[in-house]
Amino acid sequence: MKKLIQKGVGVFMEVEKKSKNILHRAASFNASDIHFVPMEKTAVVRFRIDGHLTEMERLPVHMMVKIISHLKFLSGMDVGERRRPQNSSLEILLRNTPYAMRLSTFPSSASETLVIRLFPYYNRQKLQTLAIFPNQAEQLLNTVKSRSGLFILCGPTGSGKTTTLYSLLDSCFYTMNRNIITLEDPVEQKHDNFLQMEINERAGVTYSEGLRSLLRHDPDIIMIGEIRDGETARMAVRAALTGHFVFSTMHSSDTLNAIRRLNDLGISNEELRDTVKAVAAQRLVEIRCPYCEECTPYCKKYRSRRRGAVFELLQGTLLDDALSGRETEARKNIKKLGAVVNKGIALGFIPALEIEELK
Repeated sequence: MKKLIQKGVGVFMEVEKKSKNILHRAASFNASDIHFVPMEKTAVVRFRIDGHLTEMERLPVHMMVKIISHLKFLSGMDVGERRRPQNSSLEILLRNTPYAMRLSTFPSSASETLVIRLFPYYNRQKLQTLAIFPNQAEQLLNTVKSRSGLFILCGPTGSGKTTTLYSLLDSCFYTMNRNIITLEDPVEQKHDNFLQMEINERAGVTYSEGLRSLLRHDPDIIMIGEIRDGETARMAVRAALTGHFVFSTMHSSDTLNAIRRLNDLGISNEELRDTVKAVAAQRLVEIRCPYCEECTPYCKKYRSRRRGAVFELLQGTLLDDALSGRETEARKNIKKLGAVVNKGIALGFIPALEIEELK
């Protein structure tokens, strides 16, 4: 019996050590996601580094199953449930930096898989540092100086929308001393100067309910993590109409499609004309490595800046055209994301392959 207990303790310590090793390695590469994928004969660990999935190592299937169970236990998931997807979150210290981890399991045909998204807390950056072109950063910063209105940032998952929003909010706080309240799912970066509310749908704290509550708390600026449905869209428009400046994000390929999606959610062009100050679409593109043509993950570890943001901005007369039935005119004159990337390629600091990523 004693030998069995010692063996069990030894296996647990091995699993715990391996789990920590993988998480710390992901943090050292600045990976945004970790994929644990068991297959029939082997299992792989993949990191998403700068938007690209990279296989980092292979493990025995039995070890991978134990690692997934260990991480599920730490995050409060039901360890015995492997037939349905589960979601949870966890805070952890990696490389002396606090991280929020969002865990998601998925029952595949071979075995249960796990994906972890990593959010480093206190990861504040100025927009001038994030944007590749300084004039685009200045345009965005000028847009958010208004006292009221609606600013929407759109793009796919992993395009850096939340980081850009935090940078804009930082600027509003330090340059204009605004009272800022955020509604997020989850809170991805903690900030001492903002009031931050985390969405908890199980407890009845939805975007719409949270927005109703915070309007009584005298905010100057409201940040809604994402406009997901018609009710949230209507609440955002209503808040903008009552004298608040509202920031939010949407999943949309470009700015004009964001307008269409708002129409689909029940917001009329007349309401958008009264509230929307600007719509921006964002993508993250790689910055050409100064040392090698195709930068390897191990080379990237030694580069402080590996990606930058490019924007497509719909505002002013272009926005008026889009909301007044002249979408063709707006589409013809707007500076699309592809044109911005092509400019960076021509100047030599964006790899030519990045233009293919936008197609």
